[in-house]
Amino acid sequence: MRPTKTVTPNAAGYSRVYLRYALGLLTTVYVVNFVDRQVLSILMQSIKRDLGLSDLQLGLLSGTAFGIFYATLGVPIARLADRVSRKAVMATSLTIWSAMTALCGSASSFLSLLFYRIGVGVGEAGGSPPAHSMISDLFPASQRGTAMGIFSLGVPVGIMVGFLAGGFMNEILGWRTAFLLVGAPGILLAGIVGLTLREPPRGLNEAHAPTVESTPPPTAQEVLRFLWSSPSFRHNAWGSALYAFVGYSTTTWAPPFLERSHHMTTSQVGTALALLIGIGGGLGIYLGGAVTDRLGLRDPRLRMRVPAYAMWLSVPFGFVIYTTDQTALALAFFVIPTFLGLMYQAPSIALVQSLATPKMRATASAILLFIINIVGLAIGPPATGFLSDLLTPAYGDDALRYAMLLTSLVLVAAGYQFWRASQTVKEDLRVAEEASEREAAGLPLQTQTS
Repeated sequence: MRPTKTVTPNAAGYSRVYLRYALGLLTTVYVVNFVDRQVLSILMQSIKRDLGLSDLQLGLLSGTAFGIFYATLGVPIARLADRVSRKAVMATSLTIWSAMTALCGSASSFLSLLFYRIGVGVGEAGGSPPAHSMISDLFPASQRGTAMGIFSLGVPVGIMVGFLAGGFMNEILGWRTAFLLVGAPGILLAGIVGLTLREPPRGLNEAHAPTVESTPPPTAQEVLRFLWSSPSFRHNAWGSALYAFVGYSTTTWAPPFLERSHHMTTSQVGTALALLIGIGGGLGIYLGGAVTDRLGLRDPRLRMRVPAYAMWLSVPFGFVIYTTDQTALALAFFVIPTFLGLMYQAPSIALVQSLATPKMRATASAILLFIINIVGLAIGPPATGFLSDLLTPAYGDDALRYAMLLTSLVLVAAGYQFWRASQTVKEDLRVAEEASEREAAGLPLQTQTS
């Protein structure tokens, strides 16, 4: 493989100050993305009482209603982002999901809340793929994991803000006002994105950047066929999806679990989980990107082996969290699997961006997110809710703890998939580099089996 070209800020056309600003703004959008996505979790007990919903219905609202539309619309919106202004796609999407989040506060029934949650999913489908593509154009491959790690801090920070603000607003103002106040700031942020973010040339940090803009983007079918011919992409995608199955189930059901089994108030739960997920998740995501960037220079296989080890190490802590009756111990142990589990995110996204050619990066991101969100978000929370309903006759309020314990065992399979990805990553990256050169020369894509 040809050595990675080092690109300075001047060579890329942007100052270091602007690169930091752009990455910070994109990360802020991602924070709002997860605030609006996850605030429902801290409000679920109040919504359950007011609207008379079952755990399965809550799981459908938090997972399936959002996840199916978020996942399926992500690919066509990403295709649009590969052809037109990515910042325009992002600003429009941000406006839609923020408005729909605010409207959740007006819901009077399961069906109306379901409709608004679908709207949030439709809007958020256009958030991440354009951002991943822009970051990959702003930063060279050697810095991509770290940049994606910083961007991915939006996950724990967004969950932290959603839990903390949502918990207090729920107790003081009620869940309806909480939705309104959480959704409104995103509309202002969309204007800032539209006015201040610049659209970078596609392939800016590639050796073939001068010619890449002249080549047409591949079709969605060509992108899928190319990526799916890469074993490391397939195993990385399944590993990410299986972690998401556990991760989304945990962030969705942790607040009701602590309220039911440990008798904590909404504000207590919000404060505790905000700190634990914010600190543990933030460190895990950032270090996952920084550590794998450093180790990957020596051996690319370590980019996927680090997430594999992290998944396996986190499993025993779940047994303590969901079986102890000591609230302090359960909360303390929450931080460890959160830290370990989220170490996968930055290297997973960075790998997919490196396996993709410059003209397919938004679509590649959307394909990864489609797999993650169908398995993790659309299936995970309702599956855990279904298990909880199933176990309720025998265990009462403690049914949810055992449902979450069973769900956490999926991490064993997630670790195995990341390990499998590490075995072929060297060859797959070589093929991707050759494909990028062919794209720049105007030649058709070739899969590993062609």
